[in-house]
Amino acid sequence: MTARRPAVFFGHGSPTVALEESQTTRCWAAIAAAIGKPKAILAISAHWLTRGVAVTAMARPKTIHDFGRGLPAPLFDIQYPAPGDPALAARVQSLLAPVTPVHLDQSQWGLDHGTWSVLSKAWPHADVPVVQLSMDATRPPAWHYEIGRRLAPLRDEDVLILGSGNVVHNLSVMSWEGRTAPAYDWAVRFNAAMRTAIETDDAQAVINYAALGEDAALAVTDPDHFWPLLYVLGARAPGERVRLFNDGFEFKSLSMMCVLVGETEAAVRAAA
Repeated sequence: MTARRPAVFFGHGSPTVALEESQTTRCWAAIAAAIGKPKAILAISAHWLTRGVAVTAMARPKTIHDFGRGLPAPLFDIQYPAPGDPALAARVQSLLAPVTPVHLDQSQWGLDHGTWSVLSKAWPHADVPVVQLSMDATRPPAWHYEIGRRLAPLRDEDVLILGSGNVVHNLSVMSWEGRTAPAYDWAVRFNAAMRTAIETDDAQAVINYAALGEDAALAVTDPDHFWPLLYVLGARAPGERVRLFNDGFEFKSLSMMCVLVGETEAAVRAAA
């Protein structure tokens, strides 16, 4: 039997990370090397919100450049030509059938920058099949966590469940005074509260993040970047160990914290 595949949440930050070599990208690559090459990847990105749920089911998903024209021109030239996996898409549809119908998308979407900006650094050869799952924007946090729980059996089928977003994501107050400028106090407090909840396996505290009041309102101005974390934590077995890595901020209001569920010795060394 295949060993249970870890699940991972990446704090992805700006799409320009795909053009860079940095502590963040080196960390992503090291964790990917430690995790090893899965049979396939199921990605949940902050950037595919739908009414209802869809999953990419085409054999060759396109690379989507879903951002404004003000970004560097080379970013629009990046292609991530990973194959799709229609069989995995059908498996996802089957697993989620008791909760929600899932549309098998054959042409409308593909791999958006929340997925390929991470994968281009973590698995740069694009030789692992990738399927992307949308998030139903009409649903509450607990529902997204439940979807992750329903997807957990994939981990025993050598599928990596990968979430891509940010625990703290507030673009309206980003500071351009320096990428490594000290984060806002509210961002630090919220990030620390989520870190504690994750480390102590208190899923309800993460699901009910809004209970943190003003800190939460500033840290999660829109839930799209936070929800992918809930899918990864939903796939966590009770009491399963986690490791946090790259736990810092960029531009004062973007948490780059990443969460690895299901440790391997190599992953522990990479995250140290």
